[in-house]
Amino acid sequence: MRLSGKRAFVTGGRQGIGLGIVERFIAEGAEVITCGRGPKPGGLAAEWLSLDVSDPQAVNAVASELGALDIVVNNAGVQVEKTVVDSTDADWDLVMGANARGVFNVCRALIPHMTKGGSIINIGSISGNTADPSMALYNASKAFVHGLTRSIAVDHGPDVRCNAICPGWIETGMLDAGFDLASDPKRAKEDAIARHAVKRFGKPADIAAMALWLASDEASFATGQLFTVDGGMTSASPLNPGLF
Repeated sequence: MRLSGKRAFVTGGRQGIGLGIVERFIAEGAEVITCGRGPKPGGLAAEWLSLDVSDPQAVNAVASELGALDIVVNNAGVQVEKTVVDSTDADWDLVMGANARGVFNVCRALIPHMTKGGSIINIGSISGNTADPSMALYNASKAFVHGLTRSIAVDHGPDVRCNAICPGWIETGMLDAGFDLASDPKRAKEDAIARHAVKRFGKPADIAAMALWLASDEASFATGQLFTVDGGMTSASPLNPGLF
């Protein structure tokens, strides 16, 4: 097993990509602690912490309890679909608090507790590279994650490695909610699938597979990088988005 003997902390492991990573890490022999707001969900095999990653004091308190860690995955995040003009202060606090400040809080608090050569994996997004319409705060928050990833790799190597995974459209609650807002959800989904070279949306297991590699010793020379996992969607020319 590729993570045998390693300890991992994964934020936002209740569902979706986070849960997929938790389950894959456990299957590969890791001891996994995960967190989220509220009580532990039923059936979760990992140790659970009730934690709001946007709260620096709460994160600092947890850091001393976790002990030495080999792997940290910053997955917790939220999405608000609004333009800059339509976004409120509350939207800013919610999105930037979880997606940007939360990643910063966790990295700042846990890097001193990581084993030498440990791996930090931040979940970024293709939206941090090419902006999705009406998702201003989400786009900006993921661009922050990408920049922070590079800075951590430069400032804290070789003690830790830090990389980001940039998922495309993954079958989670966030994706479903986006299509529900369309005037014709069925047609919108069909059009979106047609833009993927692999002709399907991604699954949490696809992102978990990349996270496993980055967490493993096989990726010991990979740091400061953004790994896009999007089924080929962003490979298409912007002039011909449906060329596949």
